[in-house]
Amino acid sequence: MAEKFISMANYYYLVTITVVLGAIAGYLFRHWLSQRKIGSSEKRANELLKKTKEEANETLIKAKNRALDILEKVKLDEQQRQEQINRHEERLAIREERLEKELSEIDRQKNALLDRVEKIKEIQKNVQALEKEAEEKLQKTAKLNLKQAKEKVMSMAEKENEEEILGLVKKLEQQKQEEVEKKSSDMIAQSMQRIAASQAEEFTTATVALKDEEVKGRIIGKEGRNIRAFQKVTGVELIIDETPDAVVISSFNPLRRQVAKVALERLILDGRIQPARIEEIVVKVKEEFSDKIRQLGDDAVYELSITDLDPQLVYLVGMLYFRTSFGQNILRHSIEVANIAAILAEELGGNVMLCKKAALLHDIGKAVSHEVEGSHVEIGKKIMEKFKVDPQVVEAAIAHHEDYPFTSLDSRIIQVSDTLSASRPGVRRENYEAYIKRLEELENMSNAFEGVKKTYAIQAGREIRVFVDAEKITDLKARKLAKQIAEKIERDMTYPGEIKVNVIRETRAIEYAK
Repeated sequence: MAEKFISMANYYYLVTITVVLGAIAGYLFRHWLSQRKIGSSEKRANELLKKTKEEANETLIKAKNRALDILEKVKLDEQQRQEQINRHEERLAIREERLEKELSEIDRQKNALLDRVEKIKEIQKNVQALEKEAEEKLQKTAKLNLKQAKEKVMSMAEKENEEEILGLVKKLEQQKQEEVEKKSSDMIAQSMQRIAASQAEEFTTATVALKDEEVKGRIIGKEGRNIRAFQKVTGVELIIDETPDAVVISSFNPLRRQVAKVALERLILDGRIQPARIEEIVVKVKEEFSDKIRQLGDDAVYELSITDLDPQLVYLVGMLYFRTSFGQNILRHSIEVANIAAILAEELGGNVMLCKKAALLHDIGKAVSHEVEGSHVEIGKKIMEKFKVDPQVVEAAIAHHEDYPFTSLDSRIIQVSDTLSASRPGVRRENYEAYIKRLEELENMSNAFEGVKKTYAIQAGREIRVFVDAEKITDLKARKLAKQIAEKIERDMTYPGEIKVNVIRETRAIEYAK
């Protein structure tokens, strides 16, 4: 039993030893494997590190080379800039030296001029003292003050040299007149030829042709209700008299007259003439005319190449087509004035576009003058200011009737252009009574001057012939009188174009043979 126990113990002991030895052997084997793997990893790491160091060295060498190249380039650029700076400094130094010399010369000349000025002032003082002394001596000797002496000397000189003075005045006036007339005639002729356009007079009536006399009865309507409705809606007067196959439309407003004419023609063509239909047709025609007015304004600004006007202002320009002045269509007149002004501005060195705008808008107040109180110049000024028109354009436009002073060459160009357009033969017609009144006013104005015997207005008021008393008026005074009469006419009268003042002094010597 004991032996069996001992053998079992030995067995367990051997097993234990075997297990321990196996464990130790396994541990040692794993340790050996780990050491082997570690050695392989370290080897690879060392190789990788070596390779990385080699690449880093190569990169560092390339970077150093690149840095050296850049540094060389920077040094070269810096050297070039420094050379440029040196050259600039040399030039500046030369200029500064030259400028100092010039300033020194200027200072020297300035001092010399100041010395001369002082000397001149001293001479002037001496001259003034001598003049005063001579004047006092003259007054004591002649017993006349300075003003009286001047008047007497001038009077004596005028009497002694009247013929010479008169001849010189005539010569200078003739030369000046010929030069001015030649230049102005060329410019005006060129302007008028380039823009010449026919003008049709506008009257206060329009005629609508009828197919037969029966239509008149339908226009009048039962107890006159149709004609009353038509006149109420259109604001015109229908004249249905014994004129065969025609109805006359009367109105001082051209727009109303044209609207009424078109509406009546459509009603006659339609055949249904009754108050409701009349109102419907008139409203429709008014809308069409509103579009036509807008188109007329657009056409006007397009023709003149004006592009920066407010659309509402362009509409008012179109309204001018239905306004007249002495029978002249205002829109056609304004376009004509703009063309003339553009040509004159080109010749005289004015602002062409400014003149075009001012000329087109110079009568814009007439588009609403029947609706607003005031002159068309004042109304036009307010309209242009409302639509923010260039102030220079406004100043040029409002001076065309000389209600405002001329502020520039452009404003004078507008005034001349307006006069040219208005005074062309056949363009305007004038009321007979106003025409006679203007002629009488011309004659009375000239007759008021001392020494005038009689005045005659001829050439439709374009010329006045003034006959003077030869005993009271000399040839020199006659010229002065002509100038005085012309100035008074310019100051006190309004007229288109120009008026020639012709002063006539006639001397007769009569003897009888016995």
